[in-house]
Amino acid sequence: MTSELHSQSSRVRNGRATREAIVLAATRLMCVRGYNGTSLDDVLRETGVGKGNFYYYFKSKEDLGYAILDEVIVGFLERTLAPCFADAESPRLAQIRCFLGRLLEAQRERNGVGGCPLGTLASELSDVHEGFRARLATVFAAWSERLQRALTEARERGEVTEACRPAAAARFLVASLEGAILLTKVKKDIAVMEQCVEELGRYLEIYERRS
Repeated sequence: MTSELHSQSSRVRNGRATREAIVLAATRLMCVRGYNGTSLDDVLRETGVGKGNFYYYFKSKEDLGYAILDEVIVGFLERTLAPCFADAESPRLAQIRCFLGRLLEAQRERNGVGGCPLGTLASELSDVHEGFRARLATVFAAWSERLQRALTEARERGEVTEACRPAAAARFLVASLEGAILLTKVKKDIAVMEQCVEELGRYLEIYERRS
């Protein structure tokens, strides 16, 4: 009995590892080549997984695409966005600056390759695949809403002036960052992202209340 349980547990672990390997490899490829530019054969070559195994975990390339989106969304919201806003006592503009810094570091680590996975998939698929567009829209909305909430709380706490319009400012931050990530990818120059983050920091200073 113990041997059977151990064997079942090993199969479960191996199965999860195989599925995760497929998702990670496909994510890397699609960030560079795009969804349509990445074939199923490309993914299988990258992972060494056979077609039979692939179809055990995913019904289709579209199914894999949804799994990639889920992984990217969770990674962004939980590992990039949420940590900067975890401390309820910290100044709200400091939280936003923390987030800007984390995005900049993420781009430095990628060295300008691949850009933003969310932006890459959104620009390619929003006009041609409603299911992917809707899933992507939810994460951009969550991103904007989190920044908006921080700015709203900053106003309530007297950290920014009444001139700050949280919803408009949050949308401006998201749009500016996505544009900077795209331009960094095109120019292959991290200085583009660095300058954007610096200028957005100055933008926040416009509203910051001086004590």
